[in-house]
Amino acid sequence: MDEHELDLAIRRTAEFIRTSKHVVALVGAGLSAESGIPTFRGKDGIWTKFGEPTIDGWELFRRDPAAWWENAILAREEGSEFSVAIEIAEPNAGHLGMMELEEMGRLAHIITQNVDNLHQKAGSKAITEIHGNRFKVRCMNCGGRDLLSRTRLEQLPPLCGECGGVLKNDTVMFGEPIPDDALRECYRQSALADLFLVVGTSAVVYPAADFPVMAKRRGAPLIEINPEPTALSGLADVVVRAAAGVALPRIVALLRA
Repeated sequence: MDEHELDLAIRRTAEFIRTSKHVVALVGAGLSAESGIPTFRGKDGIWTKFGEPTIDGWELFRRDPAAWWENAILAREEGSEFSVAIEIAEPNAGHLGMMELEEMGRLAHIITQNVDNLHQKAGSKAITEIHGNRFKVRCMNCGGRDLLSRTRLEQLPPLCGECGGVLKNDTVMFGEPIPDDALRECYRQSALADLFLVVGTSAVVYPAADFPVMAKRRGAPLIEINPEPTALSGLADVVVRAAAGVALPRIVALLRA
């Protein structure tokens, strides 16, 4: 996509947003990559280089939560490439662009597959974290969430201060069901959307990849913002072949003009 084509796609996107009432965005690892957080898949992905994590993590946690927490604390202390990158990452221009769209009343909701808390750090408010948040814990009994930094780890597994249930990290493990509250909100937002943005995601992880398809089937236009083609490119009404940190500030500027 040359500069003229890119400018046209950005202008079309801004016009779609301008004339829509409930814009929803599905965000993937590509946006976080612009903040220096490695992706999982692809040429330089963490899983590509080091192999995928165990697929029985959820079963291991259920079998022995205390042992799982002991291993998790040790792993955090050792600091993997991914965890160190998340700890030092800051929101990029794409995150800030989405926050500005929300403040302008142009973006109703963000569904993020990322666990890095960068949308919150950027100032966005209407967020559903379908895969959880690395900086939170979640109760396996009542579903309540709290910050990991406030969680007492002297006794393992840690217990919920509200109901006494076992706490786990909020990040969704392989084999673990998506939390009901997050999944319900994602489906609700997909049903409300009259414009759906797909930002920095390869669109291969389900159920997240199905949300834009659901909206498209209902007649909502679909816009893809991604420097690389994806499984959704052929369905998109507009393809913005650029990084979110490039495209979103330009879209915001047009909407402010």
